[in-house]
Amino acid sequence: MTTPATAQRAIDIAFTPAIKAVQIRKGSRAAYERMEMGDRVDERLAAFIAERDSFYLGSASADGQPYIQHRGGPRGFLKIIDEHTLGFTDLRGNRQYVSTGNFSENPKAYIFLMDYAHRRRIKIWGRIRVVEDDPALIARLLPEGSTARTEAAMLFEITAWDANCPQHIPQLLPAADVAAALAERDARIAVLESELRDLKRPH
Repeated sequence: MTTPATAQRAIDIAFTPAIKAVQIRKGSRAAYERMEMGDRVDERLAAFIAERDSFYLGSASADGQPYIQHRGGPRGFLKIIDEHTLGFTDLRGNRQYVSTGNFSENPKAYIFLMDYAHRRRIKIWGRIRVVEDDPALIARLLPEGSTARTEAAMLFEITAWDANCPQHIPQLLPAADVAAALAERDARIAVLESELRDLKRPH
């Protein structure tokens, strides 16, 4: 895959002329003009991706009809191919093929990564190529131990990415982490209750 064009800044890919016009009208253009965006995978983005077990994938049809899809799997199922490319398997689901159909006529795509526990998010703009005839690539992207049926591999070429501020993100904790914390608390309570009973016994 080709690397993103260096003549255009990542921030200009994310902020179209129409968006810039609104920023000027609303008074935020000066601040965003100084903003830096990434156009490749660095250590910060790689670490964030490695911890995610889901993301939202945005696509649009040729006439601009948007579509958002949730993708989930074990941590790290969204894989880093190289500094400009992410990859994941397209697992068989409800067989509507809305995203796949959109990408066949409009490869522009968007990945939205959320970390609710720590109130962080990362947005990634790019283009997707759907690969259906490369079993080795599909096997490479399939999560370890998975027996799920795959439709294709999806390769996401990064054009720009940005980390948002945490404002308005609700703090949500994974159910497994909450269950583990409660089990640890209950075990500690049981120990303390046992110690208390021992102290109350006549000596």
